[in-house]
Amino acid sequence: MAAERWSSRLGFLLAAVGAAVGLGNVWRFSAVVGQNGGGAYLVPYLLAAVVCAVPLLVLELAVGRTLRTDVVSAFRSVGVGYTAFGWFVVGGVLLVLSYYLVLTGWVLGFLLSWLGGSGTTFETFTVGWLPFGYFVLVTALAGGVVSLGVRDGIERMSRVVMPTVFAVLVALALYAVTLPGWGRAAAFLFTPRFAVLSDPGIWSAAFGQVFFSLSVGQGIMLTYGSYVEEGTDLLRSSLLVTVADIGAAVVAGLVIFPIVFSFGLEPTLGTELAFTTLPTAFASMPFGRVVAAGFFGLLFFAALSSAVSLLEVGVAAATNTTRLGRRRATLLLTGGVFLLGVPSALSYGPVGLAVAGRPVLDLVDESVGTFALPISALLVLFVFVWRADLDAVHESLGPLYPLVRYVVPVVLVVVTAARALGVARPAWRLLVERTRDGPVDLLATVLVLLVFAAVGWWLRERLPTPRRPRRGR
Repeated sequence: MAAERWSSRLGFLLAAVGAAVGLGNVWRFSAVVGQNGGGAYLVPYLLAAVVCAVPLLVLELAVGRTLRTDVVSAFRSVGVGYTAFGWFVVGGVLLVLSYYLVLTGWVLGFLLSWLGGSGTTFETFTVGWLPFGYFVLVTALAGGVVSLGVRDGIERMSRVVMPTVFAVLVALALYAVTLPGWGRAAAFLFTPRFAVLSDPGIWSAAFGQVFFSLSVGQGIMLTYGSYVEEGTDLLRSSLLVTVADIGAAVVAGLVIFPIVFSFGLEPTLGTELAFTTLPTAFASMPFGRVVAAGFFGLLFFAALSSAVSLLEVGVAAATNTTRLGRRRATLLLTGGVFLLGVPSALSYGPVGLAVAGRPVLDLVDESVGTFALPISALLVLFVFVWRADLDAVHESLGPLYPLVRYVVPVVLVVVTAARALGVARPAWRLLVERTRDGPVDLLATVLVLLVFAAVGWWLRERLPTPRRPRRGR
């Protein structure tokens, strides 16, 4: 049983929004919109949020609140044989976190550079060892927040960070209105071109972005749901989180696209847009240093809050399935994630670590970063909808139940298959300017995550006896 709880509904909402709003909302949303026809993309994106992401978000929160435990123990409570699925999910989350922290370190480095007045670019930033140092720093920072616990660490950080993120985002959007390219940017973002909706790539990208952005299917919301009080309206909370997440992405677009169109930049880039082309524009625009510091500041805080939520999934599992206390579990897992992230951190810079000519960070992003999330989401649906059939979860889902039982699994399978076959545009990726995903990356993801599943299978009889969930009618 989870002993910790959020101190209030507001604290829970801010933490959940912090988990959802991250790097994907700021630079990735704009890049995917740019690649997929601007306003045309918003139609399937909003549909995906309502039909798929919200029901899955409610499901995870309901399972967490019902079972009051971590991801691994939740799977095991349905059946000891499902323990391996729990470790499969946790392993994917930690692997994603390992390179997500590298990107977060880059953002912190750019923030400090622009605050200091040097205004670095990606080429100069990655020449030396500073990026690795920032990776060490943000890893320690995320571990420090999680070690303090749910209320004193995660919730307290969210109460400060998330209002700051939205305040800076709105301030930058107001500044963007003064730029000459604002009118063109608004038209690009909000004028739909319905003719392109027949392109399956747009639908794939939209559904993939919604799942990625809202942090569903990764066990984050299941873990956070275990800290929620009984009287919380999960559907209303899920809608609020979704609105905040979509709002942050759209406002970020209203910040980035005016800069893009005002300075003749390419709107379809991913990491290159954030770390190469936008800094060039910042250097030549009025108040560019202030704008750059605000942009990288909100990007850093958003990334940090998401990194904390990813780490909490592993820490909660470790503390509930072993005799480790929170601080020791956090220390061990943070160290493990750091070691997993070292190859990605060495991909750019003096070492230039690569496999078959592909930087390790890109390789991890193109494999685990792309396919771990949909596979994990399918496991959550299979076990907690098709096998467990929990009364409380049924009640929380209400009319959304048919969606999570029939519609969402089909969507996940179709989009994942399309991605593996290379017939769809990037769905869950962060490095969206490279599109070499395929069956090999899917196979690599499955093989890596099977290692975690094998460990979970070996440990299944060594964990405490789980509390059996109450089955539905």
